[in-house]
Amino acid sequence: MPSYAFANPVLPGKVAAWKGYVAEMTGARAAEYQASRQRVGLTTERVWLQQTPHGDFAVVYWEAADIGKVFESLMTSQDPFDQWFRDKVLVGVHGMDPAAPPPPMNEPILT
Repeated sequence: MPSYAFANPVLPGKVAAWKGYVAEMTGARAAEYQASRQRVGLTTERVWLQQTPHGDFAVVYWEAADIGKVFESLMTSQDPFDQWFRDKVLVGVHGMDPAAPPPPMNEPILT
């Protein structure tokens, strides 16, 4: 199964909100979260908070048959949970623009 890891900046002052959204995703909205990840093709998702002198980052690890499809699906899905996730987490916490082209894939250096 292909795997992919990336770091996504957390906007200043947004760590507490992000942790709250994650608590929803693993608590009250756990079934929606699991259905979302299955729908977009993720088989494994792990996320860590990395605090650095340059700011806070979400370090994300995914396993999926088609990593590109995962990115595209999360940015375009009309499913209510996926829209909530995109608005609250991707845009609100990470400052991503769903209309922008995806960033280039990471270059494997030591695997």
